Amino acid sequence: MFDTLAEKLNGVFSRLTHRGALSESDVDEAMREIRIALLEADVALPVVKDFIAQVREKAVGQEVIKSVTPSQMVVKIVHDALVEMLGGQNESLDLAAVPPVPVLMVGLQGSGKTTTSAKLALRLKKEKKKVLMASLDIYRPAAQEQLAQLGFQTEVDTLPVIIGEKPKAIASRAMTEARRGGYDVVILDTAGRLHIDLDMMAEVAEVRQLVQPKETILVVDALAGQDAVNIAREFNEKIGITGIVLTRIDGDSRGGAALSMRAVTGCPIKFLGAGEKVEALEPFHPDRLAGRILDMGDVVSLVETAAEKLDKEEAERVAKRMIDGRFDLNDMLSQLRQMQKMGDLKGLLGLLPGIGKFKAQLEAAKIDDKVFKRQEAIILSMTPKERRNPDIIKASRKKRIAEGCGQSVQDVNKLLKQYEQIADVMKKMKKMGKRGLFGGLPGGLGGGFGGMGGFPPFGGFPS
Repeated sequence: MFDTLAEKLNGVFSRLTHRGALSESDVDEAMREIRIALLEADVALPVVKDFIAQVREKAVGQEVIKSVTPSQMVVKIVHDALVEMLGGQNESLDLAAVPPVPVLMVGLQGSGKTTTSAKLALRLKKEKKKVLMASLDIYRPAAQEQLAQLGFQTEVDTLPVIIGEKPKAIASRAMTEARRGGYDVVILDTAGRLHIDLDMMAEVAEVRQLVQPKETILVVDALAGQDAVNIAREFNEKIGITGIVLTRIDGDSRGGAALSMRAVTGCPIKFLGAGEKVEALEPFHPDRLAGRILDMGDVVSLVETAAEKLDKEEAERVAKRMIDGRFDLNDMLSQLRQMQKMGDLKGLLGLLPGIGKFKAQLEAAKIDDKVFKRQEAIILSMTPKERRNPDIIKASRKKRIAEGCGQSVQDVNKLLKQYEQIADVMKKMKKMGKRGLFGGLPGGLGGGFGGMGGFPPFGGFPS
């Protein structure tokens, strides 16, 4: 979402880096360029003015002008200002109340409100909360059925639908059922409209007055740009919201909505939705997002993703075999499956520090996550004996394997070559000891990505 903004900001900092010391005019020039970059990213004008004033005040100080690395100091000042503009720190849901705790989901039609309700319910379920979802949207065709299907998919209970029941009555029945059933949280998915109108606001206000929600969460589409900020302001003034979920951050929006939300409404962004999958909801951390924008990466999120989704025992088993020089195609299959669990590869690469410098290579590589599925199919098309001993795979076997998985012989050759590369590295590592792990990887992973040639999967980008 922030690719263009990140590229422009890093261009500004790159020019500063080539100067040994910074004068006040250097800082002024940088501030002008940062101002333009923020405005082009759809950040609200009042927010940009306050941001630039704050950064400039600190950037022209003696501690920066006389610093040994003044450009790095400016980057840090901009980073800190971004974090402050985004809210300072993560603010999680406030569920500190007598159960069942009502959570009201509001927003316009098409913002992803119903899907976000299910994502949030799944997240709370993983935190050992007993959750009930109820759809108050009696206007959009199949809206209630959609929530029921999402409830079935996530294994979260949904309130049975009674045809003709009004939203206020549905909310009341949901709270009653939740008390009887011993639920911890009730998520109420309200109806939206294509635009803000008095009827919608009045209906949401009635439900809010009835259930007295602990949290009123506004779901906003990041692709709405400046409109997203106006929508948030309207809902906050007329209904009163306690938090925001920004959806479709994996799209090509310019990102200004996220940077303006907190400053304009005073309400924190609590979650980000990145994709249609029910697991694709992540807590909003201002410091991590600021790091991504400034190409500092977000290694903490990367580690958290790995810790949550990877099978630790399986990873350790394969790692031991690799270190012992006993890596075979069964182990490679295990690694491919682990990679798929991690999610979108391009998104994961975006969490690495300095990855912005390789944007051109990333685009040229045309990363396709489906390559893992195709490589998995190739290995599954082999016999157990072939997986354990790939050396026996010659021309006739390659042809059979290719036909069995619907791929070409060239694809089979490419996978076998990748396997050979990583197997060779493991053999070298065994001879050199563990110190040789990163130095011997194809393309030199330990030495600044080695032109990206050694990055996954196994010796090169998928093509």
